[in-house]
Amino acid sequence: MNKKTSLILVALLATVTVACVTAVIALLVNRNNPPPPDISPDYAPMDEEPNAETIPHNTDDKMEQPEGGGAVSLIYTAAATVDLSEGKVSLLFGNPQKSNQDVVVQIVVKDQIILQSGRLTPGHRVTTLDLPKDAPLLGAGTYDEENCKFVVLYYDPVTGEKAILRTEIPITVTVKE
Repeated sequence: MNKKTSLILVALLATVTVACVTAVIALLVNRNNPPPPDISPDYAPMDEEPNAETIPHNTDDKMEQPEGGGAVSLIYTAAATVDLSEGKVSLLFGNPQKSNQDVVVQIVVKDQIILQSGRLTPGHRVTTLDLPKDAPLLGAGTYDEENCKFVVLYYDPVTGEKAILRTEIPITVTVKE
């Protein structure tokens, strides 16, 4: 074996060793920080979101959907405000009339599900949601788009069965005391 081949083998061995050590460290660190549990129901809630309201001037025809699939259009602002003193969350999230699926929206902050709406049928939106009594504690301030998101879950409007697809939308969350 010549010197050049030996150097290549040593470099390759060093690279593999560093990769293995990095993988072991990542596994050990993440062992204590498992991903948050998925609390999304397999079937949509029977009751519609109590804070839902009809989207005004929303008369579009339904979107075409492939057989066995769905089609949705969403209306939202990429911001939400949590008022801790009132126990309310202000946002804008809508499921326009042209959608063919019901939706449930979650607000996730730092991998913690803060709240989950009830079922939003096509043609409805929410501008206020009630903060659950057992919601994770948030401190006053602003949480940026790297740490917050809407998670949108889709449900068949006839059977209520959850679709495989879900959407994650980065948002900013402002918390007021």
